[in-house]
Amino acid sequence: MLRSRYRRILWFFARFLLNILWWDIILSRLGFRWLARRTRSKRMRGVAVRYRSLAIQMGGVMIKVGQFLSTRLDVLPIEITSELTGLQDEVRPEPIANILNVFQAEFKQTPDDVFEWFETTPLASASIGQVHRARLKTSSTELFHTVVVKIQRPRIDAIIDVDLSALRVVGSWLVRFTVVRKHADVPGLMEEFSRTLYEEIDYIHEAKNAERFAENFKERPDCVVPRVAWDHTTRRVLTLEDVYAIKITDYTGIEAASIDRSEVAARLVDTYFKQVFDDRFFHADPHPGNLFVTPDGEKDANGHQPWKLVFVDFGMMGIVPDYLSGGLRELLIAIGTRDSARVIKAYQMLNVLLPGADLDLLERAGTQVFEHFWGKSVPEMASMHQEEARMFVREFEGLLYEMPFQIPQNFILLGRCASILSGMCSGLDPSFNVWVSIAPYAQKLIREEVTTGLDFWLKQLLEILRTLAALPQKTDRLLNRLERGKLEVQNRDLKLQMTRIERTQRRLTGAVFFAAFFIGSVQLYLAGDQFLAGAAALASLLSLGFTLFVRRPNL
Repeated sequence: MLRSRYRRILWFFARFLLNILWWDIILSRLGFRWLARRTRSKRMRGVAVRYRSLAIQMGGVMIKVGQFLSTRLDVLPIEITSELTGLQDEVRPEPIANILNVFQAEFKQTPDDVFEWFETTPLASASIGQVHRARLKTSSTELFHTVVVKIQRPRIDAIIDVDLSALRVVGSWLVRFTVVRKHADVPGLMEEFSRTLYEEIDYIHEAKNAERFAENFKERPDCVVPRVAWDHTTRRVLTLEDVYAIKITDYTGIEAASIDRSEVAARLVDTYFKQVFDDRFFHADPHPGNLFVTPDGEKDANGHQPWKLVFVDFGMMGIVPDYLSGGLRELLIAIGTRDSARVIKAYQMLNVLLPGADLDLLERAGTQVFEHFWGKSVPEMASMHQEEARMFVREFEGLLYEMPFQIPQNFILLGRCASILSGMCSGLDPSFNVWVSIAPYAQKLIREEVTTGLDFWLKQLLEILRTLAALPQKTDRLLNRLERGKLEVQNRDLKLQMTRIERTQRRLTGAVFFAAFFIGSVQLYLAGDQFLAGAAALASLLSLGFTLFVRRPNL
């Protein structure tokens, strides 16, 4: 079974890579790029649909990989990422007898010995384990009795080992593709993904995460974190206080409880700002099955219903290191103040720019984004005039084509988290305005930065003095070059277009020679002249090699 699983994973990814090789590399270099582009969207969407089906059937690591891939907008086309965005960790339940065997192996007791009652129908069924409601016996020393018991599937360790082995082989294939190697450290990502996954199957680790998260929110009575029943928790079984309530995507249920959906979106964003910028420890899997809202007491005199935001499932948590925290603070302040130059500085601090990125063009693009999108809600951005969008694409076509970004592995969980939260908040509040949410927190960070005192002002003064000191030297160099007639004006977009035209011409020439020699070799072979037919066939192969592997000139 495990060997068959290993082969099935390899075969799926091999077919996908062969598809890319044939359509997007071989046919494109033979002059059929138009055909590859015309069919690309449909092909990519078909691949994503097939992967989604495979992941749901197989469970294990495959769903986690799908969720991970849905965030890689820097490497994968939108047709794939959009199809995988809604992939949730919901698979067919494990037979209850198998689940109870795991419980008994861990505690040397049956559920009847530990619980007053134990629901055999799972509350949730995921790829690693499944959750059952239960009630601890009154003789228990716990302060709470109604619990949820999370129990791992049998042999999940072996399944994960096999899946990761197959994915490492796939990773060795991916690094051969320049576009992937350029934008992602595949071995590093595999290492990070494996580490996170092994932490997720250690329920002791998850229980400690829950306690740390609860400690961070102890001053926030508007948020609920379940308590851990340590007497009934092991590496493979986790018992937590039952805090399940109205699912955050149950809009009808939220409205029926008289809870304002826009308030839920605002509080959700606020709690994540706190997690990322204050605690540097965040819940990295905020899908709808892990977030709930619950009414809290009676309505006030104004008819307002108090409520609490509930977090569950702490297996996948993110930690924000110092360098990432500083860069994120800089980015948030830059967006809050609409400072495109500061956005570039934040990119540099975050180490997300590829070497040679055109910083001036990036800054111009950032300014245009602020001018076109600042202050607009999601529906307003979606309904922007098509001509306005086309003008932006035309102006920055070279930048969009090159995509000079690389995503560090520490950024992956945070990027995935932000993507899910964006969709969730827009669902809760269709007029949700991300800019309005960012501005108050950006102002708070600015106030903190200013109140740091002398260090802040010395830093600003040093930047100004450095710029002023360099100005005479730069002016002198500019005037000298102007006098010598050596002043050059670079247009990167024009250079890119000329390079593409030259490369296309060379490939078209190679394709014509290939076709001519190939047809000639067939005709000579049919005429009985095998020697000349062989020579023509060799010439056609050389022409094909030139067409497929002609090097792109350095820019």
